[in-house]
Parts: sequence; C-alpha cells; structure tokens
Amino acid sequence: MSQVFEGYQRHYCELSAGLSRKCTAASAVDGEQKKQKLSEIKAGLDDADALIRKMDLEARSLQPSVKAILLAKIREYKTDLNNLKNEVKRVTSGNTNQAARDELLESGMADAMMVSSDQRGRLLMTTERINQSTDRIKESRRTMLETEELGVSILQDLHQQCQSLLHAHGTLHGVDVNISKSKKILTAMSRRMSRNKWIMGSVVTVLILAILLILYFKLIH
Repeated sequence: MSQVFEGYQRHYCELSAGLSRKCTAASAVDGEQKKQKLSEIKAGLDDADALIRKMDLEARSLQPSVKAILLAKIREYKTDLNNLKNEVKRVTSGNTNQAARDELLESGMADAMMVSSDQRGRLLMTTERINQSTDRIKESRRTMLETEELGVSILQDLHQQCQSLLHAHGTLHGVDVNISKSKKILTAMSRRMSRNKWIMGSVVTVLILAILLILYFKLIH
C-alpha cells in the first residue's frame, strides 16, 4: 500500500468518525444550532467524497494485486459514506418531524378535551418507534466503526507479512548468488588441479626417460 493512500485512508477514517459524532450531536439540538451543525456535516461529506475519489485514483495507479485489495476497501468506504448521508437525511427530516410533533402537541393542549386517549396512545407509540430507530442507527454506526478498525488492523498485518516475505526473498537471492560464485571457484580449482597433474606426469615421464638414456649410454661405454 502506498503512503499516499494510507494518508487518504487515515484522513477519511478521522473525518468519518467526526461526522458520526456531529450527527449524534445534531440529533440532540434544535433550531439554529441544528442548522449550523448540519451545515458543517454537509461540508464534511463533500470532503469525504473528495477523499474517496483521491483514494480511487491512487489505487488504480498501483500494481494489480494491491489495486484489487484497495478497490474493495474503497467500496466499503463508499458504503460507509452512503450510510452517513442517510443518517444526515434522517436528522434533517427529524427536524421537520419534531416541528410537526410540537405543533400537534400545542394543538392537543388547546383542544385537550377533543383529543381521544386512543390518539394520544398512537402518538406516544410513534414517538417510541422513532426513538428506537434512532438507537438502532447509532448501534449500527458503532458496529461499522469497529469493523473498520478491525479491517485497518488486518491490512497493516498483511503489509508487515508482505515486507517480511520480500526480505526473505532478498536473503535467499543473496545466498544463491554466493553459491554460484563458490561453484565457479571450485570448478576453476578443479581445472587447475587437473592441469597440474598433467604437468607433473609429464615432468616425471621426462625424468624417467632421461635416467634411462643415461643408464643406456653408461652400459654401452
């Protein structure tokens, strides 16, 4: 994985976690504070979109084996970003729903005698369902962040293992080179020994012939 991609990835994870916290905070406020937080969240979503595009371009410029892993990771980030956008829509629509509930409650207080107990029960059930949905969304978001952290940890482990394998490959290559050099040296030494044997044999043969000639001439004379 390139350092550029890692930088984009780290920035996106931080930005995503911050947007999640802002969405939770926006759900707890009303009025101008909610509008301000929603404006900040939308700006953060634009930044997150830009980061994903940059990660996609960087991933496509790498080797195929690495590119496949990173593109799968980018698909997860896109899913995460879509979930964030959906959560922002829910918070935004929740503002409208809250205003409608407030208006309904005010109308109910003005005409309390005209509102039946059944209608009040349905209103309470609807509010409870909304609260339950909010809790489920928060829980899903928390689970997604935990899964994201686990995925980052796995990728880091794979990167370290890849570096270890490359180092081992380099060491084996060096050993192979040394073995080849040693083999060449031994071959050269063997050739020299064979040549020396032939030379020694030739010298011994010449000496024997010389001795025989000397003995021959002495015997004649």
